[in-house]
Amino acid sequence: MKLLQTVAETQSYIQLLKQNGYKVGFVPTMGALHQGHMSLLKEARRENDIVICSIFVNPIQFNNPDDLLKYPRTLEADLVLLSVAGCDAVFAPSAWEMYPEPDTTIYDFGMLDKVMEGRFRPGHFNGVAIAVRRLLEITMADVAYFGEKDFQQLAVIRKMVEMFSLPVRIVSCPIVRESDGLAMSSRNHRLLPEERAVASLLHFALQKGASHYTSFTPAKLQHMIAADINQNPLFSVEYVEIVDMDTLVPVPDWAESKHIIICLAAFLGQVRLIDNIVLQGG
Repeated sequence: MKLLQTVAETQSYIQLLKQNGYKVGFVPTMGALHQGHMSLLKEARRENDIVICSIFVNPIQFNNPDDLLKYPRTLEADLVLLSVAGCDAVFAPSAWEMYPEPDTTIYDFGMLDKVMEGRFRPGHFNGVAIAVRRLLEITMADVAYFGEKDFQQLAVIRKMVEMFSLPVRIVSCPIVRESDGLAMSSRNHRLLPEERAVASLLHFALQKGASHYTSFTPAKLQHMIAADINQNPLFSVEYVEIVDMDTLVPVPDWAESKHIIICLAAFLGQVRLIDNIVLQGG
């Protein structure tokens, strides 16, 4: 497995592969890898001749500097995991390598980046879009793989690819969960033992809501899910939203959309977790 740290060596390596007709699959990550990431890599390995993974903690997508500081960085362990999983190359650039000059691009994604995460993390998706577009251009990927846990991010990336007619196919992969239902996330490592013991409440609350959602209005269901989670004093719900899967616009009535998802964010202690569940039409 090759470790690439500059744009020049990465593009030289990939251009040679492309000249030989290889199909390139790409898995972008911020490191601190877990089995959720490995599921993306497995899918990329199945569909492509060459699989490249990036490890880059993107500073411009963090609106909270403390969150950036605390984000886990485990490059050596990540490289071992990727090598065992059959990754062909890892692009692990510095922030300077990615942004030799400040990138002040402002994207217009309409409402996609204004609701849910965008409401509580202003500028987050603009930073994500800048980094992902740059990574896609550097790696010249034919196919790129993203997890469905970050559902809103996936919608924004699809929109960006469409806006700029980027020659890449975006593939979404299902959420991978721990045995108790907690969605796998690099942030889970920061949970205290007593917090980790109750973290699955997020998934259980979503499952409970989804099991009989048509018995309630969307507004009532949102309230019920938030109340279930907030009953535990370790949790503080930031939002529960029921939205159309294509537009991310809130759904006032079940008949308003054929493709509906519940998305939520909550703090468990000092750690912010997100999760979602498809209600219909996924």
